[in-house]
Amino acid sequence: MRRITPILLILVAMTARAGLTFSGLSGDPIVITPDNSSGLENIYVIDNSASNAIISYTASSPSAKVVWEKWGAQGGAYATEVSGVQHNANVWSLKAPDTDSGFTVTENGRTHMFWVTNYANHRLDLRSITPETGTDFCSSTPLIFHGNAAPIRYYTINGRAVELSRELNLRYLTQEYDETLGTFVTVEKEQILSSVSSTIHAPAVLCNTTFTLTGDRFLSQWGHTQEIESQTITPAAVECHTSALQAERDNDNEQKEEAPLGGSAPIDITFTATVTDAAIFHQWEFARDPDFGITDITYSDLELTYTFQDAGTTYVRFVAANADGSCEWVSDTYEVFVGQSALLCPNAFSPGGSPGVNDLWKVSYKSITSFSCSIFNRWGVKITSFTDPSQGWDGKFKGKLVPSGVYYYVIKATGSDGKQYNLSGDINIINSKSNGTTSSTEE
Repeated sequence: MRRITPILLILVAMTARAGLTFSGLSGDPIVITPDNSSGLENIYVIDNSASNAIISYTASSPSAKVVWEKWGAQGGAYATEVSGVQHNANVWSLKAPDTDSGFTVTENGRTHMFWVTNYANHRLDLRSITPETGTDFCSSTPLIFHGNAAPIRYYTINGRAVELSRELNLRYLTQEYDETLGTFVTVEKEQILSSVSSTIHAPAVLCNTTFTLTGDRFLSQWGHTQEIESQTITPAAVECHTSALQAERDNDNEQKEEAPLGGSAPIDITFTATVTDAAIFHQWEFARDPDFGITDITYSDLELTYTFQDAGTTYVRFVAANADGSCEWVSDTYEVFVGQSALLCPNAFSPGGSPGVNDLWKVSYKSITSFSCSIFNRWGVKITSFTDPSQGWDGKFKGKLVPSGVYYYVIKATGSDGKQYNLSGDINIINSKSNGTTSSTEE
């Protein structure tokens, strides 16, 4: 094992001990490690109210050469040597200044740079917070602050001003949408403030709440936390959560349309809205105009199932407002597209053949809103009829397969675009099996 020399041990110890110590304070100094770009090793926040604090630096040995320099907002390049430094063994001390100051301590040619803030010059004073009158509270909650919580700044070695956050804590209640519960729930929120001037711009609240301001972090660490609370504030802001769920159909003979919402009519969509406490007025708006210049119809229901039957695009949005209409919330617009209608009829099928292969007679359709189909044999006897275009004929009459041959269909239908269909034609049944029993359609 390589032996570490006493000189290396001294260097390691000196690096570990580099820093300042304080005496004559009512509370322990608060040590903050700044960003490396500041050039500072530490920031010290002290309460030197009595102006009797002593700053000390402990050198690596009594014989070390130590020089103290002091500087301010211009940075370390403008440091001047401090006079009146006391030397006792390896401890070098001086009286702490009342003002915030930077210090450069040079030991045997190696420099250490620090900033010392006298909190007595920035003492927190929380008196009151009250909601600002004459505002609508739709987008924020302005609170008038009385007291002192002004910014505390330190300066880097290059003279750059940096705010030293007080970390004031502003607490309040509001509402947030819970995806799992599907509703708005009351939650406590907090906002960390570096400092406060005359007004606190808090978020708009969505339920009755008070605002509580606590701090700052320096007083909290010294055990003297201050706290003030506002009066109860009634929400004016409105927030909502909306959704649209389309009923799915899996009809193998229905032609599909590629659209996020909509497709082949009729289309059933359930619109759902959840609102916060202040939303007294609310409605769903339907329009053919994407700008809602003309609203075709409105519904006040929070949950609404609507059937779309007309071809084209319908625009739907949800609007909510508070009691006096001063705060409004408008949802994103839902676009529901209904395609043009189509109706095609096959002319042959083979019931009783391979199961699932061309054994049903069905039309191919899209956006058919009314439908009536009747099927006859060659003597005019009605074999079957149905009113749902997704249904079909399995080639049976009275539970038995009909003989092969020609049959006839008559269809009357209406499309989503208003098109009328009056169709008739032949149905050829090929290779129909009667399972050993002849079925007569002449009855």
